[in-house]
Amino acid sequence: MAITGLPPDTDADIARVTEALAMITPRWNVRIMLALSGPPLRYSEIAGKVSWLQNGQLHPKLQSLCDAGLLQRTEHTPRHVTYGHTDRGAALLQVLPLIVTWAEEHLEKTDRPLPAIEQIEDSLTLLTRRHAAAILWVLKSREEVSGRALARIVMPSSDWTNIYPPLRQLVADGLVDTDGIGQPYRLSAAGDGLAPVFGALSAWSAGHPLAQADRHPVWGHANAEPTPQRWVSNQSRLPAPATAPAPVRAGQTTAWQNRDLFSHAATARPMAALPAGGPRR
Repeated sequence: MAITGLPPDTDADIARVTEALAMITPRWNVRIMLALSGPPLRYSEIAGKVSWLQNGQLHPKLQSLCDAGLLQRTEHTPRHVTYGHTDRGAALLQVLPLIVTWAEEHLEKTDRPLPAIEQIEDSLTLLTRRHAAAILWVLKSREEVSGRALARIVMPSSDWTNIYPPLRQLVADGLVDTDGIGQPYRLSAAGDGLAPVFGALSAWSAGHPLAQADRHPVWGHANAEPTPQRWVSNQSRLPAPATAPAPVRAGQTTAWQNRDLFSHAATARPMAALPAGGPRR
């Protein structure tokens, strides 16, 4: 069932990216996924890596990540159970460097260097605003759109004035620009800079190799080779490719590894991500 007035393929694409973000945005999910970046671990070993979680908090998190298909619980014997990434979960972690790169360029600077994990958590706060993905999709594909027209596309069954609270939030977050009341809306440089992130999330959620992100019909590059198959699958979760290429553009390198994301968190309670209400720039 459609959730926007966009074509069904686009509507499904947005819904699946929103679902992918919802899997990792809940508090501590990314940190737990990163704690399991190596070989599968027993529950007690994971608890030692995420020691700030109180008793009773870790098990529901592990269960939800298993239910989402990102982690796998393996019972070797009744007293020997381990948790590790599924291929699908391991592929999703490859999107994280793109989020860090975007955050370092577009979120406001703080008075102290932020670990990459906090950059990710701050970014996810912005990307999971209500209706954010749909609004950003429309503005990317249509360049400038009035509030009323945007409402007809993004929330066709709702009163059109309901578009303004999420729009104002995205303007405050620095992802959307406008010249004033009554003027059309457009992506800011930060919003447009999300192309690699949304392209990779879309490829992952459709079960495609992450290298196909550049070919996304909205967030890709015009000169990228066309993908030979439909971008959106009818299934919400498809098996990930056995080997998924790292989503790094030609000539680009990443200066951090998973251990850099997480190394500070194993021995001390991490600082919370910045509160909602705007980017750091």
